[in-house]
Amino acid sequence: MDSKDFSVFRAGGAALRRFLQLGSLLAAIGFAALLGGCGGGSVEGESGDVWVGLTDAAGDFATYTVDVTAITLTKANGEVVETLPLQTTVDFAQYVDMTEFLTAATVPSGFYVAGTLSLDYSNAVIQVENAAGEIVDVDRLIDSDGNLVTSLDVEVKLEEHNRLLIAPGIPANLTLDFDLNASHRTEFGSEVVTTIEPVLIAEVDAERPKPHRVRGPLKQVNEAAGSYTVVMRPFHHRLTNDERFGTLQIETTDTTQFEIDGQSYTGTAGLSALAAMPTFSATIAVGDLKFGPRRFEATEVYAGSSVPGGDSDVVTGDVVARSGDILTVKGATLVRSDGSVIFRDQVSVTLGDNTQVKKQLSSGDFSKDEISVGQRLRVFGTLTETTPGALTMDASEGLVRMHLTTLRGTVAENSVDGFAMVVDRFSHRKAEAFDFSGTGITAEQDADPNHYEIDTSSLNTSSFAIAAAMRARGFVTPFGSAPADFTAQTLEDLSALPAVLVVSWDPASAAGVSIVDQSLLLNLEGVGRFHHISQAGARIDLLGLEGDFMVVQGSNEVGLYSIVQPDGPVALHTSFAAFLADLQSRLDNGVAVRRLLAPGSYVGEMSHAARRMIIQVE
Repeated sequence: MDSKDFSVFRAGGAALRRFLQLGSLLAAIGFAALLGGCGGGSVEGESGDVWVGLTDAAGDFATYTVDVTAITLTKANGEVVETLPLQTTVDFAQYVDMTEFLTAATVPSGFYVAGTLSLDYSNAVIQVENAAGEIVDVDRLIDSDGNLVTSLDVEVKLEEHNRLLIAPGIPANLTLDFDLNASHRTEFGSEVVTTIEPVLIAEVDAERPKPHRVRGPLKQVNEAAGSYTVVMRPFHHRLTNDERFGTLQIETTDTTQFEIDGQSYTGTAGLSALAAMPTFSATIAVGDLKFGPRRFEATEVYAGSSVPGGDSDVVTGDVVARSGDILTVKGATLVRSDGSVIFRDQVSVTLGDNTQVKKQLSSGDFSKDEISVGQRLRVFGTLTETTPGALTMDASEGLVRMHLTTLRGTVAENSVDGFAMVVDRFSHRKAEAFDFSGTGITAEQDADPNHYEIDTSSLNTSSFAIAAAMRARGFVTPFGSAPADFTAQTLEDLSALPAVLVVSWDPASAAGVSIVDQSLLLNLEGVGRFHHISQAGARIDLLGLEGDFMVVQGSNEVGLYSIVQPDGPVALHTSFAAFLADLQSRLDNGVAVRRLLAPGSYVGEMSHAARRMIIQVE
């Protein structure tokens, strides 16, 4: 991320208007700098395309299903453009490892400096995992002032390297990341109460290794060009030929894996099979956003009965236990053959000798015995018991597709004897929710999430330090065969990824921060609901650290550091030293600190390097 920057904006409680003013100021400065380097050119008066995607960072939510009522973009001249044609129900908790293309909108050309995501919580379904790994309902969702939340407009400013330019013939891509982990704090008691101060992260032309998904009926196939076009119908909208969400051309390659009506193909053979499908057949593509030229390139394509919503009932979730041929799938999203959707339930799935088993990114066929505890999968079958909490599915004549499973945790061992992790989460479910009985060759060899043995094959592990945050993607080894417990296809060191520091004091504290050696020293006595760092889905609780926690200047020479005070102008500094001097002057005059938000890098156990900071004082 050396050449790119995130734009982050937080809105919450009584400080909302102040933050909006601050965001406008930041955008104005960024846009003025842009105009200075444009050479007088203009793209106004025409139109271009913007691809808008939604994603999420990992957190403790089992489901976070809300209605997205609007996504608007604001031009530098104040013009507001609506990009979402229909209200869309989204479970943000499902999009930790993937970005969904939401819409391909044609909008007026020009520079866009802000975006707004509007959420309606009237019919929200929000569930969270407690310390025991049990799924419980959130009884109340409140803002930082204790008010019940029924709707939110969350704004993000597009600044610096993250400005959005729309020009004719050059599609732009905007990814909106509603960071659930950084945005919420949950307290468990007689009621489960979640406090929200929403953090929305926007990235223009993101080049991250997070797969993108596009869903919709087939419009046309161009075999000569190696591409096809779909009518976009994101998330769980009915698969119709309604083009209000736009259309998208999808490129394929010689290595693209196709599954069409349960049959596997590779490359041009798959595209030919797709061309033989009826127009408006259901499709899903998973792939990557490419640049030079900007395009969406599919690694996987599914069509016909291989797409949820056809003749079968379909369950997607994580195997938390296995007994014989019966799988317990938890956190399941169930798509019924009648088009209805059930979010985040538990389903008992029965396999049989005729169950067809496939593996993501492979054209081969596999055995039902390959499926083990911890594996993420999608099952096509028939729901035989529909009572919530006791759902059962017969997949003895159905299809199971094992998906790439993501492990998050820290390095436990890295030696000539092997590589192991302390796994905090399988996909986005806590390790405590899984029963690993039967996974090993013997009971003593059953998988242990505190020392989860990874077959790294030829992957280079030399840079992974003990206790370093990491992520692995791959497949759980067959049931009854451990060790190894998991075969990795990719390993990723998370320690260098962006992090967001969020701290609140309740009540506001005159001793909340102090300035020491050109750094900000945090006093965590009297903190409110927020006192953590969010990084790549991991939440680090500052109260669990020993010693003094410091906020230092980020590596960038010019940052954006601001002080927000009621009934006063927003103070914006590009110099960290000037920011600290201003803050010290205010502290000397008796102000108290209410909140601190600092996107940057978690650079050590007791230090955070801020490239931006917003401090609210009163």
